[in-house]
Amino acid sequence: MIESLFNSNLKSLPLIHRGKVRDIYDIDAKHMLIVTSDRLSAFDVVLPTPIPGKGALLTALSNFWFERTRHIIPNHLADLPLTQVLSDPQERAQVEGRAIVVRKLKALPVEAIVRGYLAGSGWKEYKKSGTVCGIPLPARLREADRLPDPLFTPSTKAELGAHDENIDFARAEQLLGAALARQVRDTSLALYREAAAYALTRGIIIADTKFEFGVDENGGLVLIDEALTPDSSRFWPADSYAPGANPPSFDKQYVRDYLETLDWNKQAPGPELPPEVAQRTAQKYQEALRRLTQAG
Repeated sequence: MIESLFNSNLKSLPLIHRGKVRDIYDIDAKHMLIVTSDRLSAFDVVLPTPIPGKGALLTALSNFWFERTRHIIPNHLADLPLTQVLSDPQERAQVEGRAIVVRKLKALPVEAIVRGYLAGSGWKEYKKSGTVCGIPLPARLREADRLPDPLFTPSTKAELGAHDENIDFARAEQLLGAALARQVRDTSLALYREAAAYALTRGIIIADTKFEFGVDENGGLVLIDEALTPDSSRFWPADSYAPGANPPSFDKQYVRDYLETLDWNKQAPGPELPPEVAQRTAQKYQEALRRLTQAG
């Protein structure tokens, strides 16, 4: 049985921040250690039940995509081994497989969301107004329909416990500056198109995904946080895809769907997940990793 890590506890490094899923530690003036825990957030609330092995799966899949997309954009991974950062074998064992050493960068205050299919909050808005994040779409689209072209729909990055807020491109330009906003948009769409085409060859539809970016000391754009994981994306099995309903998925939509059946106001504290829901979620994450990264 895989042991879960809800909170990391490293005494040798100062803790900078504990986010919804990741714990960030200070290394030196140029580097940080990011530990991906087994915490799961849904509706912007951290749930009290961890998903066994989730942090290691997210780390492995992000690293796979970081390597695969290096020709599009550099990423935040640093060339510094974990043994050099954590000398204590017990501390290393605690975070092995779920920790990465990254460069310190200035994170941008916008989340870059790309939608290739009509799902989630986009579908809810479309039913009301025929738009997604204010962008008009053709009439008579069905839930889970493929969009004519992928949409870039940015949002603000909320503090822990608050909800992210969708913004239009004009607002993104105000926050980032016009040139950087265009670069974020174009890079996000290029990443999505490349990843979606590859994933389809492995039997997975990437319906939508979220990227985060930072800038380095020279103002260069860098991909940070995580990339194209079941936490940041909707993954649908291609072999059973049929528009007109919410498809089954290899991501945390399974948990969201379970939570929608509860009498819960989507405010903290979140409810405990039954063991079978946590285990089934872990299996879905494992299947996504297997399909996307294993040869054959």
